Amino acid sequence: MDWNLDTFLTQVTERAGYEGTQQAARAVQNVLEVLGAHLVGDDRTDLAHVLPGGCGPLLTQTEPATEPLTPVSFVEAVADRSNEELAEARRQIDAVLPTLAQVTDDALLRRLLTQLPPGHAGLFGCTDPG
Repeated sequence: MDWNLDTFLTQVTERAGYEGTQQAARAVQNVLEVLGAHLVGDDRTDLAHVLPGGCGPLLTQTEPATEPLTPVSFVEAVADRSNEELAEARRQIDAVLPTLAQVTDDALLRRLLTQLPPGHAGLFGCTDPG
């Protein structure tokens, strides 16, 4: 699949059941900014390079977090960033992270998941690396 920005936003729109890509674009921004704060080094940069145009800076221009987030705290952080209820934050995550997992190769996804506390793989729609 050709992962240009329109395709990426369409996938997020369909996964979330949004009416249009504007909602998907907000979801992508909210989720990637929170995720970017919790990734470091080459893995963050490598992910930014494989994301479609405009998405990479959302990861790399975020200030690094001071402590890791559990999966539950990750959902709460997206809710705080988006000023939405937890259910809507979870909807955003459930649409964006599995789409992101489709864009990356397995090796990069494994490296990303090893940077995050256990349990985050489920948010990406996969299993924890073993």
